[in-house]
Amino acid sequence: MQGIKINRTLYTSKPSEANRTKKEMETYDLLEKLGIHYFRIDHEETPSIEVCNEVEKLLDIEICKNLFLCNSPKTSFYLLMMPGRKKFRTKDLSRQINSSRLSFAEAEDMEKYLNIIPGSVSVLGLMNDVNRCVKLLMDKEVLKAEFIGCHPCVNTSSLKIKTSDLLTKFLPYTGHELTIVEL
Repeated sequence: MQGIKINRTLYTSKPSEANRTKKEMETYDLLEKLGIHYFRIDHEETPSIEVCNEVEKLLDIEICKNLFLCNSPKTSFYLLMMPGRKKFRTKDLSRQINSSRLSFAEAEDMEKYLNIIPGSVSVLGLMNDVNRCVKLLMDKEVLKAEFIGCHPCVNTSSLKIKTSDLLTKFLPYTGHELTIVEL
């Protein structure tokens, strides 16, 4: 894996604050507060499929595809979690949630509601959606996995957390309800 910069160490605690953003550190602080244990890997930004594949191997997970979507009048926003290797078809989802004309939301909306930038989309960004403007959608296959992989609101680290902790600790804390979809 020449050229890929991944620290192969699996960490189980938050990093030191040096060279870390405030939002990343707030994510680790919340996970600690909620008693959510995790494994963490640090790496270069993850836009390439090669980096994602290597992170998956090291964490022994399948990284979720996280899509930030909205309807055409921009009155409803959705965070969709689905298996990374599954194809996304707008019409399949639109029917299930009774929302026509779904598209990818703008980067400005992602920052406004989740305090995340493109490439860092993560279910953990819901901690910043205090008014619960974003609806969480999850493909039923994601629920079958014991663990999920996600970013700590930045795409230079990846986490492995128990799916049950997400459902029973994190979501009740944020107040977001989960809608299960089948894609």
